[in-house]
Amino acid sequence: MNPTAATPAALLDAALAADPARPLVTYYDDTTGERVELSVATFANWVAKTANLLQGDLAAEPGDRLALLLPAHWQTAVWLLACAATGVTAVPADPDPAAADLVVSGPDALERARACTGERVALSLRPLGARFPQPPEGFLDYAVEVPGQGDRFQPYAPADPATPALEAPGARFTAAELVARARADAESRALAPGSRALSTLGYDTWEGLSAGLYAPLAAGAGVVLCPYLDRLTPEQQEKRRADERVS
Repeated sequence: MNPTAATPAALLDAALAADPARPLVTYYDDTTGERVELSVATFANWVAKTANLLQGDLAAEPGDRLALLLPAHWQTAVWLLACAATGVTAVPADPDPAAADLVVSGPDALERARACTGERVALSLRPLGARFPQPPEGFLDYAVEVPGQGDRFQPYAPADPATPALEAPGARFTAAELVARARADAESRALAPGSRALSTLGYDTWEGLSAGLYAPLAAGAGVVLCPYLDRLTPEQQEKRRADERVS
């Protein structure tokens, strides 16, 4: 763990400095057979591009609230850290997108996302980060907008540890509080640098967000996201754990 990092963005910077090649987020969609593995460096690059989109094209500012209507997915993890890098408050599973300044939506939540009067971004969540066959009306297609963004991100103002960072059901944290809670969760789960955690939980609760991203990041560990693991037989599940060296 990095004891000095005070924001989630700083945790990612520390992970990048320590070992950029190690796997950070591995995602399985057992409904399609998709597997995506992102090293720390690749994940950080996606975060930088997304943060540039958020700060530049979408004109998001520190303190803005971003409704995140997405399942547990590697691209959702990217958006969570991009929010942290820009000082934007991430609101997963927002029950009232109309109250948000911006919204990011998956294909199953587009109608609900239209309640937001600010900028709207849609993710197809198709394998390989593919575009929508036809962009949803009133939305930017993330897969179209993000590739051309810069590979390095420089915030207009450094992320403030005291800025609200996350509003999840039953949990509201500043950036510093989020990091402290993630460290405590990592310790309670016995996560250590280089270990591999497997999570089947959604990103709609703090427990799922912590198990599926923040606690492994705080510990210098990696996470294997398997939201559809119940589609596999017990034998297949055990093979998955063995193949991914889940600790």
